[in-house]
Formats: sequence, C-alpha cells, structure tokens
Amino acid sequence: MSRTFPTDVDVVIVGSGPTGAAYARILSEQASGRTIAMFEAGPQLADPPGLHVKNIVDEDTRREAQRRSEGLRPHTETAGTRGYADPSKRVVRPGTQLLERDFQLPGEDGLPAGAMSTNVGGMGAHWTCACPRPGEGELIGFLPDLEQLLDESERLLGVSRNPFADAPYADEVRRRLSAEFDEGRAPGRRVAPMPLAVHTRADGELVWSGPDVVFGEVTRSNPGFTLTAEALVTRVLVEDGRAAGVVVQDRTDGTEHTVRARFVVVAADAFRTPQVLFASGVRPAALGRYLNDQPQIVFAVRLRDVDVRDQDDAPAGAIAREGGVSWVPYTDEHPFHGQVMQLDASPIPLVDQDEPAPGTIVGLGWFCAKDVQAKDRIEFTDDETDEWGMPKPTIHYVLTERDHATFDQAKATIVRAARALGDFIGDAPIVLSPGASLHYQGTTRMGEVDDGTSVCSPTCEVWGVDGLYVAGNNVIPTAIACNPTLTSVALAVRGARDVAARLGAEVRAAAGSRV
Repeated sequence: MSRTFPTDVDVVIVGSGPTGAAYARILSEQASGRTIAMFEAGPQLADPPGLHVKNIVDEDTRREAQRRSEGLRPHTETAGTRGYADPSKRVVRPGTQLLERDFQLPGEDGLPAGAMSTNVGGMGAHWTCACPRPGEGELIGFLPDLEQLLDESERLLGVSRNPFADAPYADEVRRRLSAEFDEGRAPGRRVAPMPLAVHTRADGELVWSGPDVVFGEVTRSNPGFTLTAEALVTRVLVEDGRAAGVVVQDRTDGTEHTVRARFVVVAADAFRTPQVLFASGVRPAALGRYLNDQPQIVFAVRLRDVDVRDQDDAPAGAIAREGGVSWVPYTDEHPFHGQVMQLDASPIPLVDQDEPAPGTIVGLGWFCAKDVQAKDRIEFTDDETDEWGMPKPTIHYVLTERDHATFDQAKATIVRAARALGDFIGDAPIVLSPGASLHYQGTTRMGEVDDGTSVCSPTCEVWGVDGLYVAGNNVIPTAIACNPTLTSVALAVRGARDVAARLGAEVRAAAGSRV
C-alpha cells in the first residue's frame, strides 16, 4: 500500500540529523499549532526515532541498525548477509557509506575517506557525542549571541560537562596533560573533561544522545509534526524568488509527491545539502565551496606509573565507565584540538606484556583546523547522476603548505602528550586519510553579508531565496577544529527561531487583517 504524504504544510525539513531535529524541536516549542513535515531518505532504525545505536545493547541488533544506515552499498555483515567490499580497499566505518566515485582527482588529496550515513538521525545516530565549545579563531565573530546559542545547543543535545567523573585514572590523565599544556592558556582553553552528550539513567546505565534526545517529547507529541522515512527530497520548489515546497520520492514504491510549504529547511549533511540546492536551481557562487574537513592524527599510549585499581562491575548493558574522555582545546597558537579517550583494551596486540587494566590504554586524536579556501569544493553536474539519481558530486580538495605545517606542529604536540602520559603503542603518530574525521563543513557557509563568499545569512536563510534555510556542519564558516555538532546545532537554533518568529508574525498579521 502506498503511504500518505501531506500536500501542504507550514514547514518542510529535509533530513533528520541533529540540526534538522533542532529545527523541529524549536518550532514545536515556539510555533505550536503550525504543521511541520520532516523527510528522511533512509530508514528508521529504532524507536524512538533517531536513537543512538550505541544504546542498542544486543550486538546483532546494533549491527543490523548500522547496516541499514549504509545506503545502497551496505558493508556491515550480519547474519545471512554479506558486506559490500569497496574495490579501492578504502576503510569505512560501521553505519557509514563512502563516497561512490570522483572523491580524489589526479594531483589532489581529495577525500578518500569521505563518508555519510543515511537513516533517521543521520550521523547523529552514530557520532562520538563530543560537544566541546569553539574558542578563539574558531568563533564566528559576527554572531554576538553565539555563547547563548551554544547554551541552548547544550540543552537540546543533553550535554554533560563531566559524565565520566568516576572513570579510573581520568584525573591522572588530566593532571599530566595540564602540566604539559595549560601554562599560558586562557581560561576555557585549558585541559578539561570533554563535554559529552550523554546522561545516566536511574538504573545507572549511560545513555548517549542521538537526535531522539534533540527531538524531545515536545516534538514527538506535537500533532502538527510528521516524520516520513525512506522519502528522498529531490528538489526544492522555488517560485518568484521564494521557497514554495519540495518534491519527494517515496523510496518504498518510487512514486513522486509534491509537498507545498511556506518555509523549507535543508539539513541533509555537508555533501547532500548543496546537492539538493543545486538540483533545485539554487546555485549561489559559494555553493559547495570552502569545503573543510579536519585533518586527523592519532596515537596511543599505555599509562605508566599508575596503581591498578579494583573496578566495580558496570550495570548490565552500560557503556564502560573506563572510557574517560579528556580535552585539549584549540588555541590560535596551537590550531588543533585534542580528544583523549581512555579505552578498555589496546587497539593493537601488546606483545610480551600483561593484559592492561581497563582505562590504562589511552587513545589520542588530534583534529587540525584546515586552511580554508574557496577552491576546495564539491562540484555538481546536470549531465550525470549519482546512485540515488541526484546530481553527481565531484570532490576538489587540496592540503596546502600551511596545512602541512599545522600537521608537523600537531604531530610534535601529540608526541608531547603521549610522553607525558605513558609508553608509546606503535612507533609514531598516524595521519589518517582525508575525510576520516567525518566533520565536513563550509559547503553552504554562513556569511555576514551577501558578497559571494557565503550561501546563507546569519539567520541561515539562503541569500536571495526567501523562506529557504540550510542547516548542518556545512553552515559553519570558520576553520573550526573541535567537534562541530554543538556549533552546528547552535546555528540551527538561530535559524529555527527566525522561522518561528516569522510564522508568528504571519499569524498576527492575519489576525489584524480580520479586525
């Protein structure tokens, strides 16, 4: 049986990740009585919609959810299935799907590890939940209310400042890192626990925030809100310079539906948001440009000179308490961000050594700020389509001399951190393939004025198209090195408030005209 699609709503939201969910939440809170239709190209994995897959205790069920997130070429093997093997031997993580082709052109670095998730919740159903605040050069200088927006983002994501306060050895890890790095740093830029979108239930079990937390009960109970999965938005309708709705393909039966709307929000990730705009004929000069990945360097150590501590058994199904996460913030002098994670096991076998105590193996991940340039971009064409039938993307991406200098500085810093903590596991830090961070930004970037270097205004509305908004990490205009989700949700809050205010003004104007 075919499904029912609405024909006319107040707001359409394309994509169900953290930023799309933020629009739905703010509108449900501030524009009650208005109709909101959300469309997601991928399937719903769990109930409630957008649940983080880490919260699925059963391993087989979790793997099935990851496989269903991997688009048209799933690679995670489950009972009775075989995984797609990429012929280029690129490494792909569970729950994500690699870019299909034209991800690395001759003479360019490209994004060979570029990947995406296609499911209700998007990559927000799979992310690490790290929510550090940007600082110094990462900040968006023309947004005077950014700190307040970040506060609101923390509310929506359910951020805890130190959820692993009882993690063994975490205090010692931070003490050693602080002694190495804190001198001369401003308050807020010193070593600290990593803020995480995670909370502890009454039974003691840790629960990771997916978009289900962002939606909240206020959205789920909103009679004007609908979420339709396996529904691919192929284009936005633009009439007389303003958004008028969307065209949606029902992925279950191939039928096409037109949904009229007063406002349209495209929150389809940094690759597919510009793709939808291009397919809709909305093609500002900056569309797809200023593509910004975060080059990533990793290393690991075993803590030295610590007493092995007895550890209580965690509640059944709980995420291990050994997983303390510490943070070395970005500064302009050190243009990278450190995520230091205590693990319950070594990432590689430790030859001729005793089994390490959980929490004494520490993984270090340094994310570098990219030298942002307009020529790093996603290009689309009218002549070729991708596997979804949308305009085919081609990646142009080059690491500059400045990027390589930042790498050298970051490598030296991660080695300093490793020496301060313990004994090296492996010979040297590893630079991961471009795209491995999954933190793609800039392709529909925000700007203070419409000067051709940005796609949207400070309220996230696309320049020159009334009522069309964009959301996601792709809106961030700065060379941000910290995990970007907290910032992108903050920007979505700004856009959602603008839409809510405009909807309210329309109601007031209509009421006034009847008096």
